[in-house]
Amino acid sequence: MRHPAGCPVLETTLSLCPIGDGLRGEGAPDRKDRLARACRQVGHLSTRRRRQRQERVTLEDVALAANVSSITVSRALRNPEKVTPELRDRILRHVAEMGYVPDFAARALASRTSGMIGVLSPSLANYAFISVMRGIEDRVGMTDLRIQYANTGFEPDEQVKQLRLFLSQNPVGLIVVSGVESPQLLDILAQAPCPIVQALDIASAPIGMAIGIDNRIASETATRHLIERGYRRIALFSGGPAIHAYPRLAGYRAVMEEAGLFDPALVVQHQGHSSVSLGGHLIDRLFRQAPDADAAFCLCDDVALGAIFECQRRGIRVPEDFGICGYHDLDFASVSVPTITTVRVPRYDIGFRAADKLLRAVAGGKTVSSVVDVGFQLVERETTARRSER
Repeated sequence: MRHPAGCPVLETTLSLCPIGDGLRGEGAPDRKDRLARACRQVGHLSTRRRRQRQERVTLEDVALAANVSSITVSRALRNPEKVTPELRDRILRHVAEMGYVPDFAARALASRTSGMIGVLSPSLANYAFISVMRGIEDRVGMTDLRIQYANTGFEPDEQVKQLRLFLSQNPVGLIVVSGVESPQLLDILAQAPCPIVQALDIASAPIGMAIGIDNRIASETATRHLIERGYRRIALFSGGPAIHAYPRLAGYRAVMEEAGLFDPALVVQHQGHSSVSLGGHLIDRLFRQAPDADAAFCLCDDVALGAIFECQRRGIRVPEDFGICGYHDLDFASVSVPTITTVRVPRYDIGFRAADKLLRAVAGGKTVSSVVDVGFQLVERETTARRSER
């Protein structure tokens, strides 16, 4: 490391050197020699500090402190159930005391994976998807793997883009939340070098492993329920693009056509995220294009709540004049006024089991194609009272 004369670092070093060390005072070397010696001192200090910053506690350090092998420490961190509770507690105590942090970069080089699980989700803010991600977090949290999320915004092109970015990082595995409709995306997933689990929707063509519910069948059940309660001009409220809503739209249409009740004017879609305010907006659009509508099947409970608010504002009685059915059974559905009839989807369980399925595939080193239908439940509440009996 070379420093020119007049360098602030050297001048500071010179000013701190004692006279008796040969740098100052009678008989001292000339300025050129003093600068050279000071430069070497600065270099040694810089190197020592750099080494201090770079030193980190290693797996071997923890093993030495705990008087066990490195493999045992690794096993205690990766698969704690495989070591005795006493040994696990001793190792974890040393890990905490020594401040050990796994070196994911080194692990990635050794295993040829990044130690990361990628999760593709249509939204990171939607109530329905948050519960799924919480389940994923809780299961993966039992391991030392990490999760990286990508928000695709319900856009097929964004799904493809984010998937390619994930695969470029050599993930341990991938979880795709919601449906997969894009042929391009399916082709990429089919060639992916890691296990993949599709979660939440199994109505579309599953990719390898899948767990969730058949949204088309659930939609058919909700639509039939409204017909059985005496409603006839039943609208469909969709808060997402066709790639996300297609299975439910298909189920709704099949039942309405079977009953001779389908009318395109009753399908009200909005290319955006679902929300409470969207429900009121869709009610307004519905009555503009189908003034005689008497019910609505909403593709999320927040849209259903907004529809209730707008009906109340307009003086429309729910369920006497207008029936409403939601989807997902979000927390507020059972306490709203009136309470919301909805399709209950075990979202947390789906997320937890999707992550578990992926981790088992990673541990086993192979992917076994399987589709698990966890089922759904139609929860009848006050927004769809029996009109046929009044």
